[in-house]
Amino acid sequence: MIRTLLLALLAAAPAFAQAPEAPPAPPAAPPEAAAPPASPAPPPVVVPPPAPAKVYATTRVTLKTALGPIVIALEKQRAPVSTAYFLKYIDGKRLDGAEFYRAMKVAPDGSVGLVQGGVRDPKKLLPPVAHEPTSKTGLSHTDGAISLARAAPGTATANFFIIVGTLTGLDAGGGDKDGYAVFGHVVEGMDVVRRILAVPVSKTKGVGVMKGQMIEAPVKITTARRG
Repeated sequence: MIRTLLLALLAAAPAFAQAPEAPPAPPAAPPEAAAPPASPAPPPVVVPPPAPAKVYATTRVTLKTALGPIVIALEKQRAPVSTAYFLKYIDGKRLDGAEFYRAMKVAPDGSVGLVQGGVRDPKKLLPPVAHEPTSKTGLSHTDGAISLARAAPGTATANFFIIVGTLTGLDAGGGDKDGYAVFGHVVEGMDVVRRILAVPVSKTKGVGVMKGQMIEAPVKITTARRG
Protein backbone atom coordinates (compact mmCIF):
# COMPACT_ATOMS: atom_id res chain seq x y z
CA MET A 1 0.00 0.00 0.00
CA ILE A 2 2.86 2.33 0.82
CA ARG A 3 4.40 1.51 -2.56
CA THR A 4 1.13 2.33 -4.29
CA LEU A 5 0.97 5.75 -2.49
CA LEU A 6 4.54 6.64 -3.54
CA LEU A 7 3.82 5.82 -7.15
CA ALA A 8 0.76 8.06 -7.02
CA LEU A 9 2.78 10.98 -5.59
CA LEU A 10 5.53 10.54 -8.19
CA ALA A 11 2.98 10.57 -10.97
CA ALA A 12 1.50 13.81 -9.66
CA ALA A 13 4.88 15.63 -9.18
CA PRO A 14 5.22 17.06 -12.75
CA ALA A 15 1.84 18.72 -12.37
CA PHE A 16 2.90 20.51 -9.13
CA ALA A 17 6.18 21.68 -10.74
CA GLN A 18 4.41 23.57 -13.59
CA ALA A 19 4.16 27.41 -13.38
CA PRO A 20 0.81 28.75 -12.35
CA GLU A 21 -1.49 29.73 -15.15
CA ALA A 22 -1.16 33.43 -16.20
CA PRO A 23 -4.13 35.57 -15.27
CA PRO A 24 -6.26 36.63 -18.20
CA ALA A 25 -5.12 39.81 -19.99
CA PRO A 26 -7.10 42.92 -19.11
CA PRO A 27 -9.50 44.01 -21.78
CA ALA A 28 -7.99 46.37 -24.35
CA ALA A 29 -8.71 50.06 -23.85
CA PRO A 30 -11.24 51.41 -26.28
CA PRO A 31 -9.65 53.41 -29.13
CA GLU A 32 -9.40 57.16 -28.53
CA ALA A 33 -11.96 59.21 -30.35
CA ALA A 34 -10.50 60.84 -33.45
CA ALA A 35 -9.75 64.57 -33.08
CA PRO A 36 -12.19 66.79 -34.95
CA PRO A 37 -10.80 68.03 -38.26
CA ALA A 38 -8.98 71.37 -38.02
CA SER A 39 -10.86 74.41 -39.28
CA PRO A 40 -9.52 75.59 -42.62
CA ALA A 41 -7.25 78.66 -42.42
CA PRO A 42 -9.00 81.88 -43.39
CA PRO A 43 -8.13 83.07 -46.86
CA PRO A 44 -5.35 85.69 -46.94
CA VAL A 45 -6.48 89.29 -46.97
CA VAL A 46 -5.49 90.85 -50.26
CA VAL A 47 -4.96 94.59 -49.96
CA PRO A 48 -5.17 96.31 -53.32
CA PRO A 49 -2.19 98.53 -54.15
CA PRO A 50 -2.75 102.25 -53.66
CA ALA A 51 -3.89 104.12 -56.69
CA PRO A 52 -0.96 105.80 -58.43
CA ALA A 53 -0.64 109.50 -57.74
CA LYS A 54 -2.16 111.58 -60.48
CA VAL A 55 0.43 113.13 -62.76
CA TYR A 56 -0.30 116.60 -64.08
CA ALA A 57 1.10 118.05 -67.28
CA THR A 58 3.94 120.54 -66.83
CA THR A 59 6.28 122.59 -69.00
CA ARG A 60 9.91 122.98 -67.96
CA VAL A 61 11.88 126.20 -68.13
CA THR A 62 15.46 126.91 -67.10
CA LEU A 63 16.64 130.14 -65.54
CA LYS A 64 20.40 130.45 -65.96
CA THR A 65 21.69 132.66 -63.18
CA ALA A 66 25.08 133.95 -62.11
CA LEU A 67 25.05 131.30 -59.34
CA GLY A 68 23.86 128.38 -61.48
CA PRO A 69 20.78 127.07 -63.30
CA ILE A 70 17.31 126.70 -61.80
CA VAL A 71 14.92 124.31 -63.58
CA ILE A 72 11.22 124.89 -62.96
CA ALA A 73 8.21 122.73 -63.89
CA LEU A 74 5.33 125.07 -64.72
CA GLU A 75 1.88 123.70 -63.87
CA LYS A 76 0.21 124.23 -67.23
CA GLN A 77 -2.65 121.89 -66.31
CA ARG A 78 -3.42 123.07 -62.78
CA ALA A 79 -2.43 126.73 -63.17
CA PRO A 80 -2.96 127.36 -66.90
CA VAL A 81 -3.55 131.12 -66.69
CA SER A 82 -0.40 131.94 -64.70
CA THR A 83 1.72 129.46 -66.66
CA ALA A 84 0.67 130.83 -70.05
CA TYR A 85 1.40 134.35 -68.82
CA PHE A 86 4.87 133.47 -67.51
CA LEU A 87 5.71 131.65 -70.76
CA LYS A 88 5.06 134.88 -72.67
CA TYR A 89 7.99 136.38 -70.79
CA ILE A 90 10.10 133.30 -71.44
CA ASP A 91 9.30 133.06 -75.16
CA GLY A 92 9.70 136.81 -75.64
CA LYS A 93 13.09 136.68 -73.86
CA ARG A 94 11.79 139.37 -71.52
CA LEU A 95 13.42 137.70 -68.50
CA ASP A 96 16.91 137.76 -70.06
CA GLY A 97 18.96 140.15 -67.95
CA ALA A 98 16.39 140.22 -65.12
CA GLU A 99 17.60 139.80 -61.53
CA PHE A 100 16.91 138.17 -58.21
CA TYR A 101 16.84 141.30 -56.06
CA ARG A 102 15.17 140.27 -52.79
CA ALA A 103 16.06 137.65 -50.15
CA MET A 104 13.62 137.40 -47.24
CA LYS A 105 14.64 135.08 -44.41
CA VAL A 106 11.73 133.97 -42.23
CA ALA A 107 13.99 131.71 -40.14
CA PRO A 108 17.29 133.33 -39.06
CA ASP A 109 19.29 130.29 -40.22
CA GLY A 110 17.88 130.62 -43.74
CA SER A 111 15.95 127.33 -43.61
CA VAL A 112 12.70 129.17 -44.41
CA GLY A 113 12.21 132.19 -46.61
CA LEU A 114 11.87 133.30 -50.20
CA VAL A 115 13.85 134.87 -53.02
CA GLN A 116 12.18 137.31 -55.38
CA GLY A 117 13.16 138.24 -58.90
CA GLY A 118 11.82 139.36 -62.23
CA VAL A 119 11.55 142.26 -64.62
CA ARG A 120 11.75 145.79 -63.25
CA ASP A 121 12.11 147.56 -66.60
CA PRO A 122 8.62 148.97 -67.37
CA LYS A 123 9.29 148.63 -71.11
CA LYS A 124 9.42 144.84 -70.79
CA LEU A 125 6.25 144.44 -68.77
CA LEU A 126 3.08 142.92 -70.18
CA PRO A 127 -0.42 143.85 -68.94
CA PRO A 128 -1.21 142.26 -65.55
CA VAL A 129 -2.60 138.74 -65.35
CA ALA A 130 -5.81 137.62 -63.65
CA HIS A 131 -5.31 136.18 -60.17
CA GLU A 132 -5.34 132.37 -60.04
CA PRO A 133 -5.62 131.44 -56.33
CA THR A 134 -4.35 128.24 -54.73
CA SER A 135 -7.92 127.46 -53.66
CA LYS A 136 -8.62 126.93 -57.36
CA THR A 137 -5.37 125.24 -58.45
CA GLY A 138 -4.81 123.02 -55.41
CA LEU A 139 -1.15 124.11 -55.28
CA SER A 140 0.62 125.37 -52.17
CA HIS A 141 3.60 127.44 -51.05
CA THR A 142 5.83 124.51 -50.15
CA ASP A 143 9.58 124.10 -50.67
CA GLY A 144 10.50 125.05 -54.24
CA ALA A 145 7.13 126.56 -55.21
CA ILE A 146 7.23 129.53 -57.60
CA SER A 147 4.52 132.14 -57.21
CA LEU A 148 3.60 135.50 -58.73
CA ALA A 149 4.36 138.61 -56.68
CA ARG A 150 1.61 141.21 -56.62
CA ALA A 151 0.05 144.11 -54.77
CA ALA A 152 -3.73 143.71 -55.10
CA PRO A 153 -5.17 140.59 -56.78
CA GLY A 154 -5.03 140.99 -60.55
CA THR A 155 -1.94 143.24 -60.56
CA ALA A 156 0.78 140.57 -60.97
CA THR A 157 3.22 140.98 -63.85
CA ALA A 158 6.75 139.63 -64.36
CA ASN A 159 7.88 139.49 -60.75
CA PHE A 160 7.89 136.15 -58.97
CA PHE A 161 9.27 134.49 -55.88
CA ILE A 162 10.53 131.01 -54.99
CA ILE A 163 9.84 129.45 -51.60
CA VAL A 164 12.48 127.88 -49.37
CA GLY A 165 10.92 125.66 -46.69
CA THR A 166 7.16 125.93 -46.21
CA LEU A 167 5.14 129.15 -46.19
CA THR A 168 1.57 127.93 -46.54
CA GLY A 169 0.36 131.13 -44.91
CA LEU A 170 0.74 132.63 -48.39
CA ASP A 171 -1.94 130.28 -49.75
CA ALA A 172 -5.49 131.50 -50.26
CA GLY A 173 -7.29 131.76 -46.94
CA GLY A 174 -4.11 132.61 -45.05
CA GLY A 175 -3.02 136.02 -43.82
CA ASP A 176 -4.01 137.47 -47.20
CA LYS A 177 -7.34 135.77 -47.89
CA ASP A 178 -6.73 135.82 -51.65
CA GLY A 179 -3.24 134.38 -51.31
CA TYR A 180 -0.60 134.35 -54.02
CA ALA A 181 -0.70 132.38 -57.27
CA VAL A 182 1.58 129.33 -57.22
CA PHE A 183 2.16 128.13 -60.79
CA GLY A 184 5.10 125.73 -60.63
CA HIS A 185 7.92 124.24 -58.58
CA VAL A 186 11.68 123.89 -58.80
CA VAL A 187 12.79 120.43 -59.94
CA GLU A 188 16.53 121.15 -60.14
CA GLY A 189 18.63 123.88 -58.58
CA MET A 190 17.21 124.37 -55.08
CA ASP A 191 20.84 124.59 -53.95
CA VAL A 192 21.13 127.67 -56.18
CA VAL A 193 17.95 129.14 -54.68
CA ARG A 194 19.35 128.64 -51.18
CA ARG A 195 22.61 130.32 -52.17
CA ILE A 196 20.64 133.31 -53.43
CA LEU A 197 18.76 133.43 -50.11
CA ALA A 198 22.11 133.47 -48.30
CA VAL A 199 23.72 136.39 -50.19
CA PRO A 200 24.24 139.66 -48.28
CA VAL A 201 21.35 142.12 -48.13
CA SER A 202 21.40 145.87 -47.67
CA LYS A 203 20.26 147.26 -44.33
CA THR A 204 19.01 150.45 -45.92
CA LYS A 205 17.64 149.57 -49.37
CA GLY A 206 13.98 148.80 -49.86
CA VAL A 207 10.71 150.37 -48.80
CA GLY A 208 8.19 149.20 -46.21
CA VAL A 209 8.28 145.46 -45.50
CA MET A 210 11.04 145.01 -48.09
CA LYS A 211 13.49 147.26 -46.27
CA GLY A 212 16.49 145.21 -45.18
CA GLN A 213 15.62 142.43 -47.64
CA MET A 214 17.06 143.85 -50.86
CA ILE A 215 20.11 141.97 -52.12
CA GLU A 216 23.23 144.12 -52.01
CA ALA A 217 24.47 142.81 -55.39
CA PRO A 218 21.45 141.37 -57.26
CA VAL A 219 21.90 137.94 -58.86
CA LYS A 220 21.48 138.21 -62.62
CA ILE A 221 19.31 135.91 -64.72
CA THR A 222 21.34 135.67 -67.91
CA THR A 223 18.77 133.69 -69.91
CA ALA A 224 15.34 132.10 -69.36
CA ARG A 225 14.27 129.41 -71.84
CA ARG A 226 11.93 126.45 -72.19
CA GLY A 227 13.44 123.06 -71.41
